[in-house]
Parts: sequence; structure tokens; C-alpha cells
Amino acid sequence: IGWGWMAVCGMRLVAPRMSAARRARRLRAPRRRGPRLAAFDRIVRSRPVTVVARVFSAPWRVRRGRRAAHALLVELPVAVDLTAVAIGAGYTAFGTVGVVAKWGAPAVAAVFAGIDRRAALGAPFDVALREAGVAAPPLQPLTDVLRSSARLGAPIAASLATLSQEVRADARRRAEARARTVPVRLLFPLVFCVLPAFALLTVVPVLVSGMSF
Repeated sequence: IGWGWMAVCGMRLVAPRMSAARRARRLRAPRRRGPRLAAFDRIVRSRPVTVVARVFSAPWRVRRGRRAAHALLVELPVAVDLTAVAIGAGYTAFGTVGVVAKWGAPAVAAVFAGIDRRAALGAPFDVALREAGVAAPPLQPLTDVLRSSARLGAPIAASLATLSQEVRADARRRAEARARTVPVRLLFPLVFCVLPAFALLTVVPVLVSGMSF
């Protein structure tokens, strides 16, 4: 019984290692695909096709980046106010990031959740804030204020109040600029939709009635 028990214990110790090695070999083994699929993969992964795909997808990527930046700019005043409330409640800069990630608007909350996740995985808090500001330029003023608080421990309530006024004034200027572009945007439907419809409803019946006489 003793010798059998020792053999069983040895097998239980070796089995997990063999299972891990077997799984690693399966991960390393390339998947076998048919000749047609393999040829298609080579064509898709070829450099000319990749370059053409990136060129044709560039407008879509630029538009997506503009939408993301616009969403951050719209949500930035609320994020600044929420940061000021958290700082006023006694949170540190690190705790404030968690508060904004939990209660902030969706786009800003996603960026701050990334900061919190990187810091939890061991990245320096200052580096995580700096990289978030580089990746999301609209949030860089807020991340810079938090970085100064994290590095120097200085009070940032006054800086957040000034930043809130600046971002709200910037939002007001952008809204006024968009309002000034409304007449230009309405020019196309006015010329190609409203005026032809007006002509069809007023001029054409008169011409048809005159031609009938």
C-alpha cells in the first residue's frame, strides 16, 4: 500500500506538468488549412493588399478618431466637475481616477478605467496618466492637473475650477462655430430639394394649364 501510494503521488505531481506541456504544444502547432484557404491567407496578408486596405480605410479611421475626440470634448466639463467633487470630498488623485472611471460619462470613464487598470497592474501612476493624455489629447489638461497633484501633493481645487471655466468657454465657442456653419449645411437641401419642389408645385401647374389652352 505504501509503495502504491508513493507511485500515485508521483503520478499526480507529474500529470499537471505533462498536461501543461501538451497544451503548450497544441498552442504552438499551426492550424492546418486547405490549400485554397492557405493561398487566400497569403494573398490577404501580403504587403500590397495590406497597404491598399489601409489606404482605403484611412477616411473611416480618421472619422472614427474625430468622433471619439468630439465625445471626449463634450464630456470633459462634466469630468472636470466630477474630479473637483472627488478632490473636495478628500480623495487622492489615484482615488479620483477610480471615481471618474465608475461614475463618469462613457468615453471619459473608459479612458480613466484604463488608467486605473494600468496602475493596478504595476505601471507607475504618473506614467499611466501621461500615456492616457497622449492617447486622448482632449483629456490631457485634466491628466496634467492630476499628475501635478500625484507628484507634488499640491492642492488642485483652484486649478480644477480654472480648468472648468476654460473647458466650458471652449465648449461654448465650439457650439457657436457649429451654429455659424448651419446656413452652409442647409444650402444643399435648399437648392436641390426645396427649390425643385417649390417649382413643381407652383410653376409647373401654371405652365401645364397654359399649354392646355
